[in-house]
Amino acid sequence: MLETLSERLQATFGRLGSRGRITEDDLDTALREVRIALLEADVNFRVVRDFVAHVRERTSGAELLQSITPGQQVIGAVNDELVELLGGGNEPLLRAQRGPTKILICGVQGSGKTTLAARLALHLQKDGLQPLLVATDFQRAAASEQLRVLGEQIGVPVYAEETEAPAPEIGKRALAEAKRRGASAVVVDTRGAVALDDEFADELTDLADEIDPTEVLIVVDAMTGQEAVTLARDFDDAVEGTGIVVTKVDSDTRGGAVLSVRQVTGLPIKFLTTGERLEALEAFHPDRFASRILGMGDVVSLVEKAKETIGERDAKEVARRMQRGEFDLEDFLTQLQQMQQMGPISGLLDMLPGAGQMKQQLAIPDVGEDFWKHNEAIILSMTPSERRHPEIIDGSRRRRIAAGSGKQPADVNRLLNQYREAKKLMVAMTSGKGAGGLGRLLGL
Repeated sequence: MLETLSERLQATFGRLGSRGRITEDDLDTALREVRIALLEADVNFRVVRDFVAHVRERTSGAELLQSITPGQQVIGAVNDELVELLGGGNEPLLRAQRGPTKILICGVQGSGKTTLAARLALHLQKDGLQPLLVATDFQRAAASEQLRVLGEQIGVPVYAEETEAPAPEIGKRALAEAKRRGASAVVVDTRGAVALDDEFADELTDLADEIDPTEVLIVVDAMTGQEAVTLARDFDDAVEGTGIVVTKVDSDTRGGAVLSVRQVTGLPIKFLTTGERLEALEAFHPDRFASRILGMGDVVSLVEKAKETIGERDAKEVARRMQRGEFDLEDFLTQLQQMQQMGPISGLLDMLPGAGQMKQQLAIPDVGEDFWKHNEAIILSMTPSERRHPEIIDGSRRRRIAAGSGKQPADVNRLLNQYREAKKLMVAMTSGKGAGGLGRLLGL
């Protein structure tokens, strides 16, 4: 998501950066291009108008025009304004002072509420809480069963009733069950609708009054665009939301919902969902997200994700091997397998400075499961000696490896090229010369 916007903005700033000095006309042209790029990304037109006006205020005057780095100053102004647009700073989940933390999830049908409920329960579980999932949706077939299945996957109990009943009554009984179990968090999934009519609004209001939630999270589907932002404002009016979760951020969308929803609703974005796995829930940091959009990466989030998925000790050991230049194809296979657990590879590359260039160098698209299986098959068709010393792989070995993996020699060449580029990248990252100094961030 937002790749087109990111590419447009980076191209605009690249042209500015190539100039020793910029004129008012240059600045006008750049801001016009920024405005068009934001509108094409489906950002709310009022938000775009105010955004461009604020950037102009930050970049106006003789000081910019006489600067030796005018392009960098414009980028800095756009970055600062993006951070403000997105909320300024991270706002974590609220916690109840007494009793269990209660989270009410609401949003339109098909926005991913049920899966989000399980993701939040897993997030709370990792933080040391004992969550209880609650199903109140009788409108969608098998909604309760879906929540039960998800609960079993993460080892979290689910309260679901067999007989249809009003959501507030289910909520009341669920809280009694939470007390009986000693649950320290309650996550309530609600039914969705295409639109928020009076009956639905009253039901949500009565449910909120009954359970007195610590957080009311409104789900915004990134694929829906500005319509989702408008509906989020309607939900906020009805139930007094406390935060936004934007789902399906990894989808092929223009992404305007993420850039508009804070300004339109006034509510902080608390989480993004970035993949199909239940672990794919990411705390929202405006500064990091703005940095990704501008192609400056988000190495801090990448390190956090690596530590969570791989383990801090293993991540440090891999980084040490990279620093010593000992990164071989066995390491490459391990990294491919671990990256598969961390989420879509294009999303991981977006966290690195110069992500667009890296994608071209590595020739890696936004790949699915087949990519991992094919490359794993190629590496496993090599002998241990070939994996540890890829430089010995000549033409005859390539043909044997290709035949053993059911691929073509060109596929083996492609993987070897990706490995060599990845090795260069890894050494630069861990040495502190690139990508924010990954080795330094890992404490090496």
